[in-house]
Amino acid sequence: MSMLIAALMFIALLAVSVAHFIWSVGQTWPIRNEKLLAQTVAGFRDIERMPPKLASLAVAIATLLAGILALALADHDSGGLPLTLLGLPLAAVFLARGALGYTAWWADKTPEPSFRFNDRRVYSPLCVMLGAGFLTLVIMRLL
Repeated sequence: MSMLIAALMFIALLAVSVAHFIWSVGQTWPIRNEKLLAQTVAGFRDIERMPPKLASLAVAIATLLAGILALALADHDSGGLPLTLLGLPLAAVFLARGALGYTAWWADKTPEPSFRFNDRRVYSPLCVMLGAGFLTLVIMRLL
């Protein structure tokens, strides 16, 4: 069961990683207009351009590493306690980002309608699910 959870998490994190990598090299896929893409994926008030390419590259690398860690956590014989405990901060980060998406403070910071729509229906729920997945993998390793 842990390998299924990790595989599903890896697929989602790989998709996020690939999208951020594409943006880090200056492409605006899947939206041709940079302003609309920025409004859709970043959502900050009065945003006109995508965040810095280096930030997108950092997110691409971080999400790929998180996916790899999810796969490593599914192998109960590797890494020992240090690997197991590494899953806890990742669970906390994803759960926090997921919960943040449902706060009035975040809605005020990210008022762009296309972002608000996607954040409530995709970004925040995905983060909650990934956080729950990391927490589940950690618990399964400890049992």
